[in-house]
Amino acid sequence: MERKEKFIQSITEGYQTKGDYIVLGSALFDGAPDKNAQVKLPLKTLNRHGLIAGATGTGKTVTLQIIAENMCKKGIPVLLMDLKGDLSGIAKDGTINPKINERHEAIGIPFEPQKTSVEFLTLSKENGAKLRATLSEFGPVLFSKILDLNETQSGIVAIIFKYADDQKLPLLDLKDFKRLLNHITTEGKEDVQKTYGNVSKASAGTILRAIIELESQGAEAFFGERSFEVTDLVKLDSNGHGIASIIRLTDIQDKPKLFSTFMLCLLAEIYQTFPEEGDSEKPKLCVFIDEAHLIFKEASKALLDQIESIIKLIRSKGVGIYFCTQNPYDIPEAVLAQLGLKVQHALRAFTEKDRKAIRKTAENYPISEFYKTDELLTSLGIGQALISALNEKGIPTPLAATHLRAPMSRIGVLTREEIQEVVSLSPLAKKYNDTIDRESAYEILSKKLKEEPKTSEEPKPLTKKEDKSTLEKLSENTMVRQVGRTVVKEVARGLLGVLGLGGRGKKNSWF
Repeated sequence: MERKEKFIQSITEGYQTKGDYIVLGSALFDGAPDKNAQVKLPLKTLNRHGLIAGATGTGKTVTLQIIAENMCKKGIPVLLMDLKGDLSGIAKDGTINPKINERHEAIGIPFEPQKTSVEFLTLSKENGAKLRATLSEFGPVLFSKILDLNETQSGIVAIIFKYADDQKLPLLDLKDFKRLLNHITTEGKEDVQKTYGNVSKASAGTILRAIIELESQGAEAFFGERSFEVTDLVKLDSNGHGIASIIRLTDIQDKPKLFSTFMLCLLAEIYQTFPEEGDSEKPKLCVFIDEAHLIFKEASKALLDQIESIIKLIRSKGVGIYFCTQNPYDIPEAVLAQLGLKVQHALRAFTEKDRKAIRKTAENYPISEFYKTDELLTSLGIGQALISALNEKGIPTPLAATHLRAPMSRIGVLTREEIQEVVSLSPLAKKYNDTIDRESAYEILSKKLKEEPKTSEEPKPLTKKEDKSTLEKLSENTMVRQVGRTVVKEVARGLLGVLGLGGRGKKNSWF
């Protein structure tokens, strides 16, 4: 058998799939794409997570766009973390030009411009549906991890959450928490000490400073109501295509605390909310994190532990997570080991350190008799990448240097007017963009402080009829529903090993 025939057979058998799939392009043989050696990703294994890596300017963000839009076309909703604004173009049709025609003729795939249905989301003042969560939904341990508190300080946070629960004080935003923190060290100090133990003013001061740091990064816009429901991320459009939810993060690149806060909440919420799927024909949702090196570079240990746990467990929920970064080693090794799909664009060898990194990267890919991987890593062109995936049986595919297809949608950033056009038609923007500031812990405690103490008679026991009526009213109360929702989330997050105190702060533990 000739070498080329052997190569084509290796690729076609390695990437063969009986179920539905996405075609990324055609494999390169002696530097040229062969349309008989197409590289296919089975939908069935897309919940096994992935990595898109490469030096600046090699096309990794465009590759992310290609994979995401093809997932949507196959009925898989995607969530895109857009830190540079480059991914908004997915909402508009691409354009045909001679270079695109030449590329698609070479790989044997017809090109058809096609936009993807999009929802723009935001954590800040950017245009889009607002993403929010209440403090009650976070729970004391997750909130303590975000603030990077020690055991004693975490115990105080647990006391505050418990006290708010016992006193029926809705804990919704940061001003509620700060007011409660002040309350348990001032006017409410004696009552708190009797029931929950002593609270050090020094520790309370440390917690307050950590909250102020979080606020300085814009977190007050994230904590509050109306809480975002992650089930809104898994919707299809009228054509049965997945909707791409794009979180616009261009103005928070320098605010790692805020992003870490959001990531912790989102991943825990997805894990808690989605049912077990087992091995399905395609994922329920795929999450893409562009410029992931910015996250891991500034990430707290809590975020790293959370992501590692999520990567190991969340695929059973039908969810795939994909990281896009410059170097594979920007990703923690424990996370890297869990990634089924690896798309490696070119790396640059300017220094001795770069050359060592290239040799190390090459060792992470299957050995191929058709490629010298370390040499190929420095010679790949724009729109070309080394690909290693998993077939339907979970077996790694042969290494394929791939000439990638072009995106069906626009490459580049939408104008403000185009973004506004999408947002104006968004059902999610209408649902989440009205700020709700109902009476909560801050208002209730402030009101009590102004009022004179009043004595009251011992309440009379309720009749059965009155008791039933009272319970019905309580069941309709928003706070009661919120507390129930929080308890369920705490249990689910505990399954991840993220919220377990692990022996710390047991004196004040109330889980």
